[in-house]
Parts: sequence; structure tokens; C-alpha cells
Amino acid sequence: MRLIRRTAAAAVLTVTCIAAAACSPGTALPAGDRAGDDRTGTLQVWLYNEAGNAAKEAVIGKAVAEFQGSHQGVTVNVSYIDTDASARAAKMKGAFNDPNSAPDLVEFGNTDLPGYVAAGGLADIGADLDRWKEKGDLDPAIARTAVLDGKTYGLPWWVGVRALYFRTDLFTEAGLTPPKSYDELVAANQKIHAAHPDTFGIAVGGKYTFGALPFVWDAGGDIATKEGGTFKAAINSSASQAGIKRYTDLFGENGCPAQQCADLTGGKTVDLFAAGKSAMAILPNSSRSKVDAGAVKGRYGVVPLPGEKAGSIAPAFGGGNNLGVMKAAKHRTLAVEFAELLAGPGYQEQMYDAMGNLPTLKSVNDKVAAKDAFLKPFTDTIAAGTRFVPLDQAWAQIDAQAVVPTMLQQVVTGKADVAKASGDAATQITSAFAAH
Repeated sequence: MRLIRRTAAAAVLTVTCIAAAACSPGTALPAGDRAGDDRTGTLQVWLYNEAGNAAKEAVIGKAVAEFQGSHQGVTVNVSYIDTDASARAAKMKGAFNDPNSAPDLVEFGNTDLPGYVAAGGLADIGADLDRWKEKGDLDPAIARTAVLDGKTYGLPWWVGVRALYFRTDLFTEAGLTPPKSYDELVAANQKIHAAHPDTFGIAVGGKYTFGALPFVWDAGGDIATKEGGTFKAAINSSASQAGIKRYTDLFGENGCPAQQCADLTGGKTVDLFAAGKSAMAILPNSSRSKVDAGAVKGRYGVVPLPGEKAGSIAPAFGGGNNLGVMKAAKHRTLAVEFAELLAGPGYQEQMYDAMGNLPTLKSVNDKVAAKDAFLKPFTDTIAAGTRFVPLDQAWAQIDAQAVVPTMLQQVVTGKADVAKASGDAATQITSAFAAH
């Protein structure tokens, strides 16, 4: 879901709605015999209605005019749908259950993919994209977020990642440079907090899944691994436990006190940093506008979140949105062609200028980073390799049950050690995969 100008908790991770209500297998009516490929008529498109949507609509309007100009007899009708979890779930459930009400092309969060496929709602467009001239420019890790069981169900449209925001004034005062390793991050956290007891060295949250996972991935761990076509929990592996410990060690009296930080979400860490109450925070590129509107405007910088090894970059979650063709589409070819236009270099750059969306095409990422130095830590993070949640509909259940946040909170509050908390989480994760 959207990372741009909204928090991860509110936007990127609204997948729970889909799994619980809209994406359960068996709800969709058979669509194969209903689908068509008319080359004229009205192409129905659903895109997300977002904060600052007027800027998005202006870019989409240009794309519509261009597409209609090159496709005689075609009208593109774009509807902007609510991104609220429950409203979006109801909308998509209606489209899955009644193909006649479904659009031809839809924007969807990349974490929604398994549920949408399980519901029979999306068409495999892999063969179509094989002929797309820009395919080789797609970042491979981002491209994989649209692939399930070897089939491609979407075209990645934009991506968002997190990096380390830091207070330049506090770092200068302490004689510190931006951290380039986990140990330097810990040292900066402790030194600044010691000098400024009312300021957190780093804002981290017990409910901040995508702030914690880079530490797990950097240590060589994962939420789950796939063995013989089936996912199995890996969050309790020795590598995962090492990553969990690195993250949870940032809590406490020398950093982010548990009593104040155990319940923090990703969105709340943005608020703390923007208000000047923290020296560091792990935030997405989309947090820029909120930070600039806060007390630390002009007094912060951004670097990639460092890994354990000096000079390394911890893998970030590659959140973002895809464009998918509905299985019930009446204008399949037109839908693919319009998706390719929107996701092409010209409109990816325009969407960045309008909404701050990071492009999924490497060449466009390089171009926008060259004209905006703020983006370099994020594009460097993407180049270093992003990671993703398990591409399985069980992830929505795992996310809805707050398995990872509960594990983190158990450790942070001292209710369980890393081994016990990760073991309990692994049991729940394995159970979720077994149920699907």
C-alpha cells in the first residue's frame, strides 16, 4: 500500500482487510468465460484516491488523453477508490464476486497480491510483459513482488523504502558522523541520549514491523522460508533471533524506553522525529513532507540504514503499488497497454514529481535521484537489494494477528526472552501457513 505522504501502518500494511474479507478463496465467480478483449469501448480503471490526489489526477489525465489519442474508439474511465481498509475490501470483494462490476485495470498494494490471486481476481500478464520494452529496466527485487508461483499478476508502479533519518545538529554537537554500521548506530544512540535525556537516541517501536525486519534480514534471518513449495516459519532461527536482538536492544533506558516505545507504530516514530524528540528514526521517503513541517526542518539528514558490517546497507522492505489486470477484464489488451503507459519512464517520472513516488524503473530512479539529493539514500537502499514478506495469503492472517509486533513487545517489555518470543511467533506463523 501507499507509503507516500502517509504512514506505513495506515497505508502500506492494510493488507489485513483483504485477507479477512475480500480475498478468501472461493468467493469469486468463474471469470474465464466472462473475460473479453474488446479493442474499442470504455476501459474501466480503478486507482487509489490519496492525500493530494489532485496532483495524481492531473498526471493521470495526461496519460488518459495520450492513450485515447493513440487508440481510436477508446474511452478511458478512471475511478478513484477509497484506500480505507474496510471500504477498499468491500469494493474489491464486490468486483471479485460480480465480474460484470469489475474494472479492467486496478491499482493494488503489493502485499495484497496473494489474497487477490486466491480470490481468482487477477489475470496472469507475464506473457504480455515479456514483450514490454521496459521490462529489463525493472528492478528485479521489485519485479518479484508481482510474481506468485511463477506467474506475474501485476506491473510494479511505484516503490517505497525506509532509511535512517538523523539530526545533523545533535550529531555535530556530539562530534559524530552518520552511522555506517550497527555498532556505530548503537554508540550514537547512547551518546546522544546521555547528553539529552529528554531526547530519544532513536525512535523505534514495538509495533513497527517494517522497522524491525531490516535487522532480521541483515542478520540472515527471515519471517519464513519456502521448502518444497510450502512456507515454514523461520523467525525463530538463530539468524532471525540475532536480528531480533539487535532491534530490541535499541529499546531501554539508554535509547527508547520500553514504557514509552513498546506501543509505538511506524507512524508514531515519524511524529517523534518530526517533533524533535528523537535523534534518529527509521522512516520512509514519504515522511519527508511531515518532517519538513515539524520542528527539525533544516536540521536533519538521511543515510541508508546500516547493517552489522561496516559500510553495508540493511535490506529494506520494498513496499509499493502494482497495476493489475482483472481476470474478468473485457478489454484485456487495452488494460495491459494502459498499465504499460502509466508504468513507463515518462509517467513514472511525472508521478514522482507529483506525488513523491519512487519509480520501479532503474533508469528513472537514477534520473530523479540526480535532480533531488534527498533521494540518494533511498535509491542506494533499493540498489543494495530490498526484501519482501512471504508471498502467500497466510501473510495477511499473520499481519492481522500482529504476530511480529507481539513478539517484539514481549521481548521489549521483558515478558519473554528472544528465544521464547520468537518460538511462540513461529508456532503462529506455521499454523497460519498450514491453514491456507
